[in-house]
Amino acid sequence: MKKEHQDILLGIFIGESNIYKGKSLYMHILEMLKNKKIAGATVFRGIAGFGKHSHVHTTSILQLSTYLPILIEIADIEEKIDKIKPKLDEIISQGLITEEKIKIVFYDYDKEK
Repeated sequence: MKKEHQDILLGIFIGESNIYKGKSLYMHILEMLKNKKIAGATVFRGIAGFGKHSHVHTTSILQLSTYLPILIEIADIEEKIDKIKPKLDEIISQGLITEEKIKIVFYDYDKEK
């Protein structure tokens, strides 16, 4: 069954080595999102990237970096996204957050065809 509706996609760009309360920041954020019952979140690890200071971080063996880019994408209704923004502001000291309106398409695989 297909259901479509407008929602929000939040993108959080941080570094792999960012830590919060002794844990990887991306794992802390992921667990917080799960506890807040956010519809969905995925963590992506980049193979190369640069940020504010234009220093390139890469997986290249010649320039192996432990500060690779991490992207966390979060999708949910606007009201739920708005509720988590203050917490994200509190725990992210360095990074970039983007927001865009999206059309989500659900496919319900649990129902019989």
